[in-house]
Amino acid sequence: MSWLRVCLLVVTVVRCRAGYLGIFRGQLVTPDSCYTQLGQPQPCIPDFVNAAFGRRVQSTSQCGSPPARYCHSEGECSVCDSTSGHQRYPASFLTDLNNPNNVTCWMSELGAHNVTLTLSLGKKYEVTYISLQFCHRTPESLAIYKSMDYGRTWHPFQFYSSRCRQVFRKQPRVPITKANEQEVLCSDWPSARRLRGERLAFSTLEGRPSAYDFDNSPVLQDWVTVTDVKIVLQGSKTDNASLQDANFYSASDLAIGGRCKCNGHASRCVADGDGTLACECRHNTAGRDCEKCKQFHFDRPWARATSHQAHECVACDCNLHARRCRFNMELYKLSGRTSGGVCLGCRHNTAGRYCHYCKEGFYRDTSKPITHRKACRACDCHPVGSSGKTCNQTSGQCPCKDGVTGVTCNRCANGYQQSRSPVAPCIKIPKGIGRKDTGKNTGKCDKCRGPVKRVNLKKFCQRDYVFQARFQSKSGVGQWLRYEVQVQQVFKAGPTKLRPGLIYLWLSTSDIACRCHPLRLQKSYLILANEWMGAKRRGGLSLASDHVVIEWMQDWQRRLRRYQRRERQHPLCKY
Repeated sequence: MSWLRVCLLVVTVVRCRAGYLGIFRGQLVTPDSCYTQLGQPQPCIPDFVNAAFGRRVQSTSQCGSPPARYCHSEGECSVCDSTSGHQRYPASFLTDLNNPNNVTCWMSELGAHNVTLTLSLGKKYEVTYISLQFCHRTPESLAIYKSMDYGRTWHPFQFYSSRCRQVFRKQPRVPITKANEQEVLCSDWPSARRLRGERLAFSTLEGRPSAYDFDNSPVLQDWVTVTDVKIVLQGSKTDNASLQDANFYSASDLAIGGRCKCNGHASRCVADGDGTLACECRHNTAGRDCEKCKQFHFDRPWARATSHQAHECVACDCNLHARRCRFNMELYKLSGRTSGGVCLGCRHNTAGRYCHYCKEGFYRDTSKPITHRKACRACDCHPVGSSGKTCNQTSGQCPCKDGVTGVTCNRCANGYQQSRSPVAPCIKIPKGIGRKDTGKNTGKCDKCRGPVKRVNLKKFCQRDYVFQARFQSKSGVGQWLRYEVQVQQVFKAGPTKLRPGLIYLWLSTSDIACRCHPLRLQKSYLILANEWMGAKRRGGLSLASDHVVIEWMQDWQRRLRRYQRRERQHPLCKY
């Protein structure tokens, strides 16, 4: 990333406060939005800032209690008194606005040898440099520690000393390779320094081989991640400083340069109602550091955005039937790394990884899209006539017992008659005892049947189709008569999902001959029928010979609606 190159260059060259942050601001480009003008996700990062500015610094040593007189090698002396209204040098001067023309310094107690300065950034940052400007002399040794868990644990970050082996047990000038990029170094720090305004500048990435490939280096990403910084100033109890150069520490500016850690998924950090700092996450990510995918966006694994890829989190495909999902790495790999989401708690009677098929006991209603909440219909298999509750997922056909037929297995097949056994509800009709009509549209019947004038629940249940229709016209086609009828009301839609409107109704001429009453045109009839599967007629419905046609009566509508409810709620159909 280009901003890292700039930071490395600046930190290694700049050693004075004047223009220090100005150089960074001049060379850094304000990050673009997290999306292109076309709405496509792209990597984004927050502004580079001094994360220490305005933050509270805790010091283990503070001058002024008791009041004392401080003098240094330049011959200047001052009194530090913590009493209200008197001159004080608090730790807050370390992170206030640094003015070179009016330098404000923090000072420790006289005689302090080991002083610790602790600062919390309030959030994870990717820190590029840490600098500390001294007002007077520098300490003999200095140690920088970092925490990545808000001060619960601490890890060494950098050491400075003229005696690295004796003080920190570290070998100076250790070479850094890709094998030890998180190696903590100890740099030479001449104890003879007594220059006024000396600045310490620690570059976290200087000399680290993978610094210019930061996007692809999780080791360095972890190395620069900081929530808290601790600086320990160490002196020697045998220090031979004169009275004019008394043993105390003072510093004017503590700066920590870096970016709010958002893993490439946010362009800024914002504070919530209680002042907690967090990334304003985009790309369907969540968390204070955008370190995870937000809920229901687990179709791909979370990844840090790079300069080439935003790694946007993708929503699971649950066809609008689930509100939760999880990620499965094995499925993700098997899919060619395109999809790893698994839907949880499929609703609306659906099942499967994507809630894409109907659960047991339901079948797919092809008239509705899979995303429809009623895309799956109950099988409604008859408890006596069917051999199970699971029907065909496509047609809804239930598994029928021997001699039983119908989509829901609710009637006896031709050549069978009802028995009283729940095991074998339909048995074959003995030879010689046949029905007057064979039911196979053979063109033969024993005698003319009179018109049916009554309808009951049994007739209603034993037919797939129950509807009111007006006969409009009639024409003959071979062994068949074709009626054009206007379907007015549908009480049972059957396998073809019959709806109101104009359709062709096919009846065999032999079946018509077996009935003693004609079908009159422009009259409305109630039709209870099964489809004769032996005839394939285009654009209409072919009726089997066991159909019932009754002249419509106005008081039948309430009765048929009542039959609809009773059949749906209580399986009362008999064989």
